Amino acid sequence: MTIIDAPRATATDLQDERLVTPQGVTDSIRAMFRRVRGGDLGMLPVVAGIVVIWAIFQSLNPTFLSSTNLVNLTFDMVPVGILALGIVCVLLVGQIDLSVGSVSGASAAITAVVMVKNEQPVWLAILAAVAGGCAIGWLYGQVLNRFGVPSFVVTLGGLLAFLGVQLWLLRGQNAINLPYDSALVKFAQLWFVPEWLAYALAVLAAGGFLAVGWARARTRRGAGLSHSSPQWLATQALLLMAGLLVAVYYLNRARGVAWMFVFFVALVLVMHYVLSRTRFGRSLYAVGGNAEASRRAGINVRRVYTSAFVMCSGLAAVGGILAASRLAAANQSTGTGDVNLNAIAAAVIGGVSLFGGRGSAIAALLGVLVIQSISSGLTLLNLDSSYRFMITGAVLLIAVGLDSVARRSRQAHGRG
Repeated sequence: MTIIDAPRATATDLQDERLVTPQGVTDSIRAMFRRVRGGDLGMLPVVAGIVVIWAIFQSLNPTFLSSTNLVNLTFDMVPVGILALGIVCVLLVGQIDLSVGSVSGASAAITAVVMVKNEQPVWLAILAAVAGGCAIGWLYGQVLNRFGVPSFVVTLGGLLAFLGVQLWLLRGQNAINLPYDSALVKFAQLWFVPEWLAYALAVLAAGGFLAVGWARARTRRGAGLSHSSPQWLATQALLLMAGLLVAVYYLNRARGVAWMFVFFVALVLVMHYVLSRTRFGRSLYAVGGNAEASRRAGINVRRVYTSAFVMCSGLAAVGGILAASRLAAANQSTGTGDVNLNAIAAAVIGGVSLFGGRGSAIAALLGVLVIQSISSGLTLLNLDSSYRFMITGAVLLIAVGLDSVARRSRQAHGRG
């Protein structure tokens, strides 16, 4: 009796190219071109923008890409970057928060009052500030859900109200200085990762990327779907490790890698995992894409809105605490000025859609890198803030324009 081998089963998702997972270098390049043609630009514009901005400023001032300036850049990115990370959450659900700057300022004032005036431990001051921020986000969610007041109006009121709270807490003082020997100030100014540990974290990050990719490939293989090959996953991990090791080496030529920057990157990675690998994260994208369809699918839309605002205001509180720690003082200008606009601009420039339902946590990291690179470059050129505002505004306008054009292209190609 002759046994005839059964034909190999074709992966289910190969019938729709939009669902196929690239398996190698060639497949990845082809998939990238397909996405770009379909209007899914992803992070390509912001990465290209960073390369162009860095090239221009380096040509105008060779100090720009020095290790010393890049270390300062990593410090400056963190407070606004954490605020931008919160903005990502509300933009994903199709809402907006205009009060993150005021919330961060009020949280900085709470921290200073609890630490300095009431002489309480650092951990209690941080807990009080973050709890206050989360309570503000919960309040926004209730007003939006119960009364139907647009988030633009709710948070615009919050911008003014919590600026008043900040001034009231300071009670006419220009600033409340934080102790220089406190853990908060040292964390934001003086603490750096030991060289050996920085290299170990770089290797660990690459290993984590490989482990996550391998687990995802195994899950897809078990479900009969296309999956990345082990060789391609290993190549990506090696490239990532090489890039991280070079970055660590270059920063270590100056002061090194700041713990505050490591904290920010860790927050971005945790948020990226939550958004891309959890049910809650998928709910955020679903509500931002179509709230009514999400409601009919059984998603508690009101709870998702409230959660997004709580996360945004909680992260704004963390950003305010670190901003005050960076200056070793909470003052009347903390969180004011262009902080609000920079946080929103960073999220949008990083690739988060103003229309909701598209974007990632990595957008906060890339977007704030663009904004702080512009600020740092203009400072080195001794140009005043007027140029920074004009250039940042132009970059933001280009980002929103690309988002709008890409959205229409996706709809024309049936990608939503």
